[in-house]
Amino acid sequence: MAGGGVGYSEGTGALRQVVEATGIPVAETQAGKGSLAWDHPQSVGAIGATGSTAANALAAEADLVIGLGTRWSDFMTASMSAFGDPDVSFVNINVAALDGHKLSGLSVVADAREALQALTTHLSGWRADPAYTRRASDLAHVWDGAVEAAYDPDGDPDIAPSQSQVIGAVNDLCGPRDVVVCAAGSMPGDLHKMWRTSDVMGYQVEYGYSCMGYEIAGGLGVKMAEPDREVIVMVGDGSYLMMAQEIVTAVQEGIKLVVVVVQNHGFASIGALSKTVGVPGFGTNYRYRGDTGHLDGDILSVDLAANAASLGAQVLRADTLGAFRQCLSQALAATGTTVVHVECALATGSPSSQSWWDVPVAEVSTQAVTRAARTAYEQAKIGQRSHLTPFND
Repeated sequence: MAGGGVGYSEGTGALRQVVEATGIPVAETQAGKGSLAWDHPQSVGAIGATGSTAANALAAEADLVIGLGTRWSDFMTASMSAFGDPDVSFVNINVAALDGHKLSGLSVVADAREALQALTTHLSGWRADPAYTRRASDLAHVWDGAVEAAYDPDGDPDIAPSQSQVIGAVNDLCGPRDVVVCAAGSMPGDLHKMWRTSDVMGYQVEYGYSCMGYEIAGGLGVKMAEPDREVIVMVGDGSYLMMAQEIVTAVQEGIKLVVVVVQNHGFASIGALSKTVGVPGFGTNYRYRGDTGHLDGDILSVDLAANAASLGAQVLRADTLGAFRQCLSQALAATGTTVVHVECALATGSPSSQSWWDVPVAEVSTQAVTRAARTAYEQAKIGQRSHLTPFND
């Protein structure tokens, strides 16, 4: 399980050397995306609540999990439901002793790259069961098919795209060294699942605290650090509303960004999450208050594209998948900061991770949908584990 420590230690080469020699599959945390190229034979994609079905299936049956520079966050462990083997053990390689002791694991306080190089020596001649390695590869291939279907590159180019199609188009048109930046809403989860990362530095997604508004400011910092890379900021309308003014700084300083504003007229993340807890999207669409007194009137007439233009950016508008691809190509070829405003459906269209995240549901409600959600929640809680058993030598 490759976390951010692999990239921070410049250990991607060492990781690749170990897993190619042993056949061990590698799953990635949000910070660890790109530790292996997405199409590497040992890569099984993201793990946890926003992970791939391949990584999560392997996690459920694993007897030993090696955590490389990971904090074991709630998303990545699927709220402690990801690892199903009752005798599973953890080896935690981390420069922070605090993280090394999590999940009652064997703590190895070490730099990830140095530890991987030592493993290369100590595991010399050992390989995983070839059948296991093949199964991991087969599971990853199935997941890749699900991602390709969600990207739907051959979908109708004349209708509004889903968020997954937007992500797929950006991924397709980006170069291998281009950088995607995102922070909050439904997009970081979808990117974790589906973004095909070729370069560990090409994926900069702040998901520690889902910092709404970080995206454009963060993208500006990335571009300043790596001026020879194209930086594509992916931001939803809700997060854009939090802090878009750093567009002014980018224009003022002549720092080029490509900002993709996904306009779905609502909060896709909290809207979808509220439905899982029996509160069907209350207040998560951008609508006027109607005659009923509820927020069920017409869609708000907010023009974020006009706002971006007022801040000095070049703005391109797209309301179909075909138009979006054309606008994005134009933005990538431009010399200054360009905002591509794309109209999307509120539903993201991303494939299910077949995983879980612990968000409690009301125990008492008059609504049948909430009571049903509570029943499902209690059933899911059965799979949650404490992992208090010490590491077994």
